[in-house]
Amino acid sequence: MAYSEEVIAAAKALYLKRHTPKEIQRKLKLSSPRVVYYWATKYEWYAQLSTDCVEDAIAQRLTLLAAREHKSDTERDELDRLIGHHVKLMAQKNKHAERMAEIAQRHATGADYATATGEASEGEGRRKGRRKQNDISGLTAENFTPFLDKLFKYQLHLRDNKFRRVRNLLKARQIGATYYFAFEAFEDAVLTGDNQIFLSASRRQAEVFRTYILKIAQVEYGIQLKGNPIRLSNMAELHFLATNSNTAQSNSGHLYIDEYLWIPKFTTFNEVASGMATQSHWRLTYFSTPSAKNHQGYAFWSGDEWRRGNAERKSVAFPAFDELRDGGRECPDKQWRYVVTMEDAIAGGFNRADIEELRERYGENAFNRLYMCVFVDDKDSVFDFAKLVRCGVNPHIWQDFHPDEAAPLGNREVWGGFDPARSGDNATFVVIAVPLLAVERFRVLEKHHWRGLSFQWMADQIRTIKSRYNMSHIGIDVTGIGYGVYELVQGFARRETKAIHYSVESKNRLVLKMLDVIDSNRIEWDEDARDIPASFLAIKQSATASGNAVTFTADRTDETGHADIFFAIAHALVNEPIGYRNKRRSTWIFGDEENKKAA
Repeated sequence: MAYSEEVIAAAKALYLKRHTPKEIQRKLKLSSPRVVYYWATKYEWYAQLSTDCVEDAIAQRLTLLAAREHKSDTERDELDRLIGHHVKLMAQKNKHAERMAEIAQRHATGADYATATGEASEGEGRRKGRRKQNDISGLTAENFTPFLDKLFKYQLHLRDNKFRRVRNLLKARQIGATYYFAFEAFEDAVLTGDNQIFLSASRRQAEVFRTYILKIAQVEYGIQLKGNPIRLSNMAELHFLATNSNTAQSNSGHLYIDEYLWIPKFTTFNEVASGMATQSHWRLTYFSTPSAKNHQGYAFWSGDEWRRGNAERKSVAFPAFDELRDGGRECPDKQWRYVVTMEDAIAGGFNRADIEELRERYGENAFNRLYMCVFVDDKDSVFDFAKLVRCGVNPHIWQDFHPDEAAPLGNREVWGGFDPARSGDNATFVVIAVPLLAVERFRVLEKHHWRGLSFQWMADQIRTIKSRYNMSHIGIDVTGIGYGVYELVQGFARRETKAIHYSVESKNRLVLKMLDVIDSNRIEWDEDARDIPASFLAIKQSATASGNAVTFTADRTDETGHADIFFAIAHALVNEPIGYRNKRRSTWIFGDEENKKAA
């Protein structure tokens, strides 16, 4: 159902007054509270909520509920609990005020006595024994030196180039860049008192920064840090933000932008975000794994953005890829660029990955994309990278999904899709939530990769997953070795299991269905699951062997593999016909032709 701008504006006004989505739904007679969650996320209403203290927030909610007539039992219970919390807070506040007044009076009347006898007041004694929150006053540069022995060669090289105004790192996955920059920023904040700002492509990635800093402080130095942002005792602040940079324009400090090549609308984002490091003494550090060449961040990495609109710069050459791997270079646009592949990291002492096992697991194309810093050239792909990136969301907005519970989605309908393994490929199974309302989208709730395991083992895994969901469809490719799994799954899910026989026509139908879903923005997945858009980009258009027809192919040969996630999702969504928008007329026949009716 489409809602007018007036209705959306009314919902926003209520939301900012701290009405719950259910209350807004009832008040405005909306179809579901989920549409309010959707609007709040889409239009970023949450960023506009005032940051009140606990007392103010409770007081606002109390005022709202107290004025409401015909309260429900739930509202009365909430009102009672809020009053109880408010009373406790006020009592604590009054007790604290009395205590501070008592201490002040002791200072005024008993200072001479305390000095003469060498005694201190009870309150003073307690204060002396209590450390300040986030107290880092005991740390010096020497305390950080032992940590350097734990760093790998490329991390030390980044440290040697910390003085650069702009650093731009293109890196392989999982080589410890975030961990290093967390240490670097914490050390800098402690020793200089400078603010540090972390901007990430997702909220969870921003929290990874914070978690690393908390652990480094606790494990290495025995200091327990608290707060978000973290405010150190020397007044330095560490901010951890997601891509909604508009809410953080007032901050300033050394800026770290993580996974920038995966941030939608990067150019606009960067214009706003980089303003936080406007002053020349602030440093900017960009680092990311590669995405696609048509992402806005690619022009920023390649120098094309710097060349654009300036005839004199068009012919200016930038250092070659191999030069950037060889210790990095300062480029004509004054950025210091550095490339660290998995090969480079291992050569520099990184010992936490087996490169040959990674080559075997992912195949050449996927390995190059994930670990050798190769950008996807999506000009040949049938899918648009920008449209794929917009499908990534923070799964915390899925209010009805609780992955740790026995029934993660309650009794809501889900579909499953299975893509069998080939040589050099993974078997993949996905769980897709089916939309109930027009404003909802398909959701990729789970994805599982299995390699080198028996048909029976994989069938047992599917049975276990199915037992947790109301799964009404399981699409399985039976063209090759998938038939073994299909037969076993049929044993416990005969009605739900659907065989998918591959042919030029059926493959085209799968791809066209997914094109329709992506173009219509009708699916979403975890924004950190970057292997999903990469799998979609592996689908390309080509001619059949005879040259008489057009079909779709994927980089999933015996050597390459890795379009498995795309096909698993397609096997699930094929349960919805391409022409789902056109409702079919039902024909009922009772006895003879005269009783035939069309509804």
